[in-house]
Parts: sequence; C-alpha cells; structure tokens
Amino acid sequence: MSPRSARISKYTCPPVLFAATALACLLPSAHGASTRDARARQAGGAAAAQRPAPTPEELGDEDILKIDTDLVLVDVTVTDARGRAVRGLRPEDFKLYEDGEERPVAFLNVERRTGAERPVAVVFAVDVSGSMTPEEMARLQTAMRAFSEKLSNRPASFALMSFGMNARVIQNFTSDPRKLNRALGRLAREANGLSTHAYDAVDDAVRLLARSAPRTLDRRLLKKAVVVVTDGFPVGDTVAPSTVIERANQAEVSVYTVTLPSYTRLLASAAPERAPLPTPLDVSGLVEKTGGTNFYATANDYEPLFRALAEEVTSTYVLAFYPPEEKRRDGRLHTIRVEGPRGLSVRQNRTAYQSKGK
Repeated sequence: MSPRSARISKYTCPPVLFAATALACLLPSAHGASTRDARARQAGGAAAAQRPAPTPEELGDEDILKIDTDLVLVDVTVTDARGRAVRGLRPEDFKLYEDGEERPVAFLNVERRTGAERPVAVVFAVDVSGSMTPEEMARLQTAMRAFSEKLSNRPASFALMSFGMNARVIQNFTSDPRKLNRALGRLAREANGLSTHAYDAVDDAVRLLARSAPRTLDRRLLKKAVVVVTDGFPVGDTVAPSTVIERANQAEVSVYTVTLPSYTRLLASAAPERAPLPTPLDVSGLVEKTGGTNFYATANDYEPLFRALAEEVTSTYVLAFYPPEEKRRDGRLHTIRVEGPRGLSVRQNRTAYQSKGK
C-alpha cells in the first residue's frame, strides 16, 4: 500500500461497484473505450478543478485511525483569558498555516464526549542537585504521586529520571503505580552537586519517549510529555536549548516545567506580591516552543499544583494536515502555526517539522 492510500478512513467496498467494474473491463470496443476514457479524463479534470477542499473530520477514539507517513500532527492547547483550558472546539474553529500558507485541517482528534480518555506517556525529570532542599525533595515525591493518581482513569505510562551532575533513568516506562512509587522513593539529592544538566536531561527524556512511546495506543493518539522539576538554573549542559527544542518538535513532545521555591528565595525581587521572574528555562523558549507551561510552586501548593499540571497535560486537541506534494520529500524544515478563536490563547507542541528526504 502506498503512503497516500493509508489515509485516515472508515470504508467499505460495495459488491455492486465491484460487479460494475468487472463488466466494464469486458466491453469489446477498444477504440470506444479509449474515446470514453479521454472524455472521462476531461470531465474528471473539470470536476477536480471545481471540487471543494475536503471537510475536516472530528474523530473520537471510536474511530479507527490509519495514520499515513505524510500526515503532520500538531498538539494544541487552548486557554481563555484566565488561563483555563477550553474544550469543545470544532475543526472549523482553527486555522493552520504551513510556511505562512493556510492548509486544510485533515482531522481534529478529541476525547470522546462519552468519557474515554486520551492515553499519555510522561517522563518526570527531577533536579537532585545541591541547590534543591531536603524538604522540597520529600514533599515533591508526594506531589508527583498525586499527579499520577490524577491520571489513573486513563491509559498512562510513566518514566522517572534524575539530573544534577549527570542525567540518569531511575525507572523506565511503567503503568504500575507501585513501581513508580518505589522509584520516587529512590530519588536521592546530590548534596555536593554543583551542576544542573537540565537541557541534557530533557534531551534524554525526549529520546526515551521517541524510542519507547508509540504514536497510538488502543487506536488513540498518544500524548507525550516531559515534566521537568527544578530550581530553574541549568548549569553545565552539553546540549544547546535550540537542539532540544528541535528534537522535541520532531518527536511531538511537549515540555512542562515546575519551578520550586528555592529559585524564588534566591531572587531579592521575588516578593510574594510580585509575579515570579522568568527562569533561564523560560527564556530559552523550551516550554513555549513545545506547547508546554511553566508552573511556579510555593511552599504550600505542591499537590494542588501537580493536579493542575496533570489537567493541563491532558487538555489538548490534535490537528493534522497533509503538506503539498512538493514539500513531503524535500528534506527541509517547515514552520507550523495554528490560530484559534479570537480572544483565546493557543499553544502548540511543535512550531516546525522536518520533511523526509528523497
């Protein structure tokens, strides 16, 4: 089957159509058939010129997804002026642009209104450097359990990494909450650690998702996310932020950050009545350009914050489009931009995609 034939579809093959096709093949007049073919091509060309663009589909998990290799997917989160997730939007509520040119939306995938939930794969990347306090580490473990419990009503798989002087995997992907709990108990603070390899850790987490997480699970599109928990000061990284963003875009991964209070205690201007200053992770564009969100924790809100984060991770739409033929195999980087209804904010998990080479 060619890539273009493996489109997203639900189809049957009527016996009448098969019989009519077989009868046409038995007609004796080759000259007449040739003449009719020429007329049919002319008529078909005129019809194609007048044919409107296909109407985008809204798909729930009850639909069988056949995702072909040319299809480009974009995760989109829509929020109102108060930062609350907006649900219930339709394909016609969005406009999608590739390299500045509008493209038809092939389909919009939403969670079925009868209650089915989109599966998720999440990598927790936890800062264990010396700047993290023992109190933060202890309370963090409880909050991360609250995050996983919030997602217990959907297919979910979690992995756990730590980073400081080095990034390492403590627990590979598991759907067993007991394994995750035991892994959280093994988080150990590096009391004398002077480096915080945050970008290296995110890069490793993206690679882990790209290698181990499928594109679909139980016929539903998988949401892939990295949740970085840190004090906000990356130090000693070997991978550039731009490289991490590019790899996250290619892997369709969103990056979310949780900045702990140890960051704001080091900033004299971070008084309680003022908004937190951006962290270096914010300034790099890592969160913004992968469709994630940065959460600032206080000494009192770890568990509610992580529950809100779980809601944020799962409140997304999936839009898809087909690039024009000439861009599908040119091997170049192409920009993607999504617009939503006026007055709402739109975040997307990738701002570009890399076309396959010939």
